[in-house]
Amino acid sequence: SNLNINDVLGNYSLTLIDALDTLAVMGNSSEFQKAVKLVIDTVSFDKDSTVQVFEATIRVLGSLLSAHIIITDSKQPFGDMTIKDYDNELLHLAHDLAVRLLPAFENTKTGIPYPRVNLKKGVPPDSHNETCTAGAGSLLVEFGILSRLLGDSTFEWVARRAVKALWSLRSNNTGLLGNVVNIQTGHWVGKQSGLGAGSDSFYEYLLKSYILFGEKEDLEMFNAAYQNIQNHLRRGREACNEGEGDPPLYVNVNMYTGQLMNTWIDSLQAFFPGLQVLIGDVEDAICLHAFYYAIWKRYGALPERYNWQLQAPDVPFYPLRPELVESTYLLYQATKNPFYLHVGMDILQSLEKYTKAKCGYATLHHVVEKTKEDRMESFFLSETCKYLYLLFDEENPVHKSGNKFMFTTEGHVVSVDERFRNSLWEDILPGEEHSAQKSKPTELKAANFSSNCNRVPDERRYLLPLKSNYMRQIDRMVGLI
Repeated sequence: SNLNINDVLGNYSLTLIDALDTLAVMGNSSEFQKAVKLVIDTVSFDKDSTVQVFEATIRVLGSLLSAHIIITDSKQPFGDMTIKDYDNELLHLAHDLAVRLLPAFENTKTGIPYPRVNLKKGVPPDSHNETCTAGAGSLLVEFGILSRLLGDSTFEWVARRAVKALWSLRSNNTGLLGNVVNIQTGHWVGKQSGLGAGSDSFYEYLLKSYILFGEKEDLEMFNAAYQNIQNHLRRGREACNEGEGDPPLYVNVNMYTGQLMNTWIDSLQAFFPGLQVLIGDVEDAICLHAFYYAIWKRYGALPERYNWQLQAPDVPFYPLRPELVESTYLLYQATKNPFYLHVGMDILQSLEKYTKAKCGYATLHHVVEKTKEDRMESFFLSETCKYLYLLFDEENPVHKSGNKFMFTTEGHVVSVDERFRNSLWEDILPGEEHSAQKSKPTELKAANFSSNCNRVPDERRYLLPLKSNYMRQIDRMVGLI
């Protein structure tokens, strides 16, 4: 009866699978090998389970692919992660799961997939025709990697078709997308445009699929989306760290008019400063991150939904989400400012104080009362712990090996590798302009006025990233002072 849980669990060893590459990143080869063998020996997707296509893709498919790449890549820097007599079993499991998810893409007039699928029977007969933008439009990284590893364009093609379908439905007036769409009619059921739940990873994957696959159109979509976000969702003063007026805040607006729809933001939006770091918009990232950190300081956790006008949680639970830690880690990598180590320490101590349970860590049912739920989401081990570990482990091979890595939206580590840059599917979509020698892609550009791509200068590195009067302003905004 608990959709929150059933949607994800699927009756396969979700947490075991989702945590595989965390063990590798931590250099624990014996536990990694043990866990992989356990997955190979015990996991099957031939189950009468109805799962969310998005969650199964990012948590399960993504992790299987990440672990497979680590096992088979002789250049991976994490230590001896080889599995005796390994015969691509994780890749076969990933392929099997993806094939079971494919029915979600059939019988939809728009090409946007159904949100749920039964792993044995396909799309349930009573299935809803409504899905969220992030759920349908954030499958491209995992499906693209699978396609390129198998040499089978099917998976990338259906995921890419869904992204293009959503993109084509954006508002003519603002260029914004809503958060819930009817997959048969293409009509927007949810007209809210924001950066949090229902939208977040759609934007993240436009950029990350460009980074991984080098497809120019992904970057063009991202740059346009980022410009529209800056134009219509960003409120507050122009520059983050100077000038008069309120600190910048990204709000939820009507996709057609750009008018404010409500006065809350949700904890998933805390991923956005990390995305801004990836495109070089570090100044704006510093400001938005400080806002979420101020909320964390007030409650020792991030409420799922926070009303910035009432200065109170609208939805008070905290399921051990990683987004603030992720942005903290990426900001530390970009600036090397010890302030972000301090933030990480704060988060770590709060988790130890309020969420530690006898056997793991527990979701906070209420961030004010600090009551717990008997639930530890798999992303706690795959993301929250991994980003905290990497924040403090300066010598980790992710940072020191010279290899380039990217994290999926579930925190799975993937090497940025030439073999993922061979496009498989130009022959399938007629009329697309593709050439073997790709033209130099559109530059990554932060569309915000206050942005630049320069690293933070050394003299600023040991000052607070925000001037103290602006820090106090943000603390006042969330009722800390």
